[in-house]
Formats: sequence, structure tokens, C-alpha cells
Amino acid sequence: MNILRDLRRHPCFNAHAKGSHGRVHLPVAVDCNIRCNYCDRKYDCVNESRPGVTSTVLSPMQASRYMEKILEYEPRIAVAGIAGPGDPFANPEETIETLRLVKEKFPHLLLCLSTNGLLIADYLDEVTEIGVSHATITVNAVDPQIGQKIYSWVRDGKRIYRGLKAAELLLDRQIAAIEGLKTRGITVKVNTIIVPGINDSHVEEVAKTMALLGVDIHNCMPMYPNRDTPFEEIEEPSKEMIDAVREKAGRYLPQMLHCTRCRADDAGLLGENGNGRIRELMAQCTGPSSEPDERPYVAVATMEGVLVNQHLGEAYRLQIWAKSDESFHCVGERMTPEPGGGIARWMQLAEILKDCRALLVAGIGDNPSRVLSRAGIKTVEISGFIEAALAAVYSGLDLSEFKSKRKGCCSGNLGCPSSGEGC
Repeated sequence: MNILRDLRRHPCFNAHAKGSHGRVHLPVAVDCNIRCNYCDRKYDCVNESRPGVTSTVLSPMQASRYMEKILEYEPRIAVAGIAGPGDPFANPEETIETLRLVKEKFPHLLLCLSTNGLLIADYLDEVTEIGVSHATITVNAVDPQIGQKIYSWVRDGKRIYRGLKAAELLLDRQIAAIEGLKTRGITVKVNTIIVPGINDSHVEEVAKTMALLGVDIHNCMPMYPNRDTPFEEIEEPSKEMIDAVREKAGRYLPQMLHCTRCRADDAGLLGENGNGRIRELMAQCTGPSSEPDERPYVAVATMEGVLVNQHLGEAYRLQIWAKSDESFHCVGERMTPEPGGGIARWMQLAEILKDCRALLVAGIGDNPSRVLSRAGIKTVEISGFIEAALAAVYSGLDLSEFKSKRKGCCSGNLGCPSSGEGC
């Protein structure tokens, strides 16, 4: 039996599994490349249970550690999925790296993705190679005239589309994605959000079209009205409307009738959301620890051990500093990952520095800064003496006033004794 194709263990694709097999959603995908008129993506919200909501965002390394903790707590989990809070392929580096880490450490788990379908076609070979066995595509319309009422815009690269062109582009990409997934033997579920007066009478056509593409199961989900969205005044569809829509759609595709409208960070068995212990486990894997001793060090990019004077991209090793009493001392050095490898390099560095509360550098790019910050490591661009910078870090001072100047003299640098002639 090929475990990747064992549908009996996926509770979202098989109702009979929902009481015996659980799933975990790893919230690593922050950004989204479309704007749905019903969607409000919220973070740090533990009181709402619906897609797009999460209490935190994990880095791939944090997601891997979280998986280890949660499997110890709830061994019935059979599926690791990425479902937001944005779209997995608006965040392809984080998504792919998370899938790779989970597959390497937990090969027995099924891997699953939930996406709007805009960009997944570009990564089909990669996700197949990693072992993704299940995918969900949200398709709300197969008529662009209806689709343009649901989406405010669609972003493809740096270009933003609106209106009919946006809906046409999204639909074309979704069809290509589903065809590509099915060609590779991946089980596909389609979600359709039912918006009264917009697409409720169109869902049967959606189901018919999806059936022709080989989709395996269909999930008709009632829209949840959200404040400050274009559809906030539209009432949530009634049970009678949903039942009627599902009956018509069910003529073409099996219907998922046990959906619990999961959050982007839900974990456990379906219907057992809001577990406080699970949220505690996630909190243990994110951000700076509340116990200072768990992140006692500060990493420094320096050429000679006196000044912060190296750009991260040029540093082949970092000094690791600690505080004892009122003094600071270097406790050793750590090699940085080899150049190349894209964002995976900075994810590896985040793991190397997981016991560091901060990284002091003369310069740093956006990608490493973003990855390290998500891992709970504060990155600060500083020029000047190491010990003056460490004093600011360990005392909790606002470091923004110590930002280094990228050009010109070093006047104003931390502890600089010169009059600006160059230190």
C-alpha cells in the first residue's frame, strides 16, 4: 500500500476518518495574491474559527519543531497541510521548504495544500517530488462574468489585474492547475464559497465543469460575512440554500458534508478546534522566548571582533556573544551556510542561530531579515563598537536610533570616538 495515496487517513477527503485521524495546518504562508470580496485575513486572533485566521505565523524551521511537539501530544495526526493564512504559492519559498522539512522528519505523514490555484502550476513538479498527495483549489466561478463580482483584484508577479481580466486569468490558471495535479496522480478537492445573490445559482455549473476535469470531491462552503469587506452586508447563506446547492452539485461530484471551516492554524481532529494546549505548543515554537536564558546569545558580523562591520552576505562566520554580570564576552564562532540556495540558506541560518536573540550586522538584505525575524531573531544594522551595541540589546533599548548609515561618514555610530573622519 502506498501511504501517500491512502485516502482512508485524510479526514478532509474522507468523512469516515474524521474521528480517528487528525490534521495540522502549518501557518507559514503570510501573503496572498488575490483579494476576495468576502475575505478578511486576521492574525493574533484566537476567538474566530474560519479560514484566513491564525494566532501566529511560523517559519519553516518553527513549523518543523511545532510538528514534532504536536505529534508527541496528538499521535492521531495523519496529515500536515498548508492553508494560509495567505496563499501557499504567494509564499513559494516558505511553502516548499516547510514541505521538505516535514517530509524529511515525518515521512509517514500525508502532505496537503490548499490554494487559490493562481500559481501552483509553476511548482507542480516540486510538490509532486516532495510527496504532496492531496490538494484543494478554491473555485468560486467558472464564468468570469460571475467571477469578477467575487474578486477585487488578482496579482500575477508585479502586475495587478481587475474586473473581467482578473477573473479570466484566475480561472485559466485554476483549470491548468487541476489538470496538472490530476496528471500527476494527486487527489483534488475543490472548495466553492457560496455567496447569496452572486454565485449560489452557478455552483451546479462549477461542479459540472470540475467533474469533467477529474476533480475527486467538492466542498460547498457558506460564506462568512466579515466586517470591512465588500460583502459584509451580504447575509450568510441559510442551511436550506446550502442543502439545495449541495444537492444539485452532488449530481456531478461527491460532496464534502463534514467541513468545519478550519483556521489556518487548526490542529487535531476535525471539530475539536480551540484546543488551548495546541496553542501553547505553537507559542513555544515562535518568537523570542519569554525565558531569557533560552536565547542568551547575540550573533555579530565582524571582521576583527571589535566593530560591527560586515554585511551578512559577506560573512562566512559570525561571532557569538554573551553577557555575564555587567560585561560581555565572545563565546565562540559559527559558520554561516554556503552561498547559494536562495531563501533556504537563511532558513538554515535561522536554525543555526536559534539560541540568539539578535543579529548585529553592518548590512542585511530583505530576505534574510524577514526570515530571521520570523524565527524570532531581531536583526539590527549597526556600525560601531560591538559592546556598545550589545549593551543596547541586552538592556532592551529601542535600537532604531542606532541604525547604521549606509553612505558617508560614520558620525553618530555607536561608541564612535572620531569626529566623523572614518573609524
